[in-house]
Amino acid sequence: MLSPVFLPHGSPYTIFEKSEFTAFLNRFGQENRPKAIVIFSAHFESEITTIAATDDVHDMVYDYYGFPSSYYQVQYPARGSTIVASMVEERLRQHNIPVQRKYRGLDHGVFPIMMHAYPEADIPIVPVSVNPFLPARQQIAIGEALQGLEEDGILVIGSGFLTHNFNEIDRDKDAPPRAWAVQFRDWIREKVLARDIEALSQYETLAPHAAVGVPRAEHFVPLLIALGSGSPGREIHVLHDTIEHGSLSTLCFKF
Repeated sequence: MLSPVFLPHGSPYTIFEKSEFTAFLNRFGQENRPKAIVIFSAHFESEITTIAATDDVHDMVYDYYGFPSSYYQVQYPARGSTIVASMVEERLRQHNIPVQRKYRGLDHGVFPIMMHAYPEADIPIVPVSVNPFLPARQQIAIGEALQGLEEDGILVIGSGFLTHNFNEIDRDKDAPPRAWAVQFRDWIREKVLARDIEALSQYETLAPHAAVGVPRAEHFVPLLIALGSGSPGREIHVLHDTIEHGSLSTLCFKF
C-alpha cells in the first residue's frame, strides 16, 4: 500500500551527499514503487492551490544561491502527468477547494529527495503548491480531498521540514540537538502518532517552542497535508528520525 508520507527535502547539499538520511531515501524508493507521485513542496507557494501539469520532462528550478556551479547543472529528467494532475484537480474541486493550473518545474523541495529515492527518474511527478497562511484545519482538508489516490498507485508526498529556522542551524552536521528542537519534535511526534487533529490544529500555541521551530509555516504545512491525505483508520508510522545541524529534524511519517 502506497501510504502518503511526509519527508524532509534536505538541503542542496543532499543532492550529492551519502548519509544516513540519503540511505533511508534509497531504501524508501526501493520499497515503494508508485505509478506516479503527487508532491506538495515547501518551495512552491501560491495563494490558490496550484498544480504544475505537463506530460513533458520537467524543467529544473534551482531555487538556492551561492553554491558551486555543479549544483546548477543537476538534471532530474522525470516527466509530469496531466492525467494525474486532472485527478488531483477534480478531487480538490469536489471538496470546494480553490485550485488552478500553472506550470512550475521541479524545485529543491522535490529533486534532491527524488534523486536518491528514484534515481532513474522514471516515475511521473506532479508538483502541487502550498499556502503557508491557511489555518492548519484547511491544510489538513486539502490532504483529505486526496484520500484514496494510493488505490490508483499514486504516492502523495508532503515535502518540507518539521523544523526550519536558519538562525538556529549549526554548521556542524553532527552538532548536539538543541533542547528546544527535541522538545518540539517530541510533541509533534506524539500528536501525529495519536492522530490528535485538535492539538495539531493549534500547534502554534500548544507545541513547545513552535515559534522557534516554525518561524514561517511553509515547511511545516506539507506535514499537515500529508496527514490529511492518509486513511483515517490506519496506524501512522515513523519512518526516520534524527536531528542534524543542531536543529534540523529529519522526522518522516507514513500515513
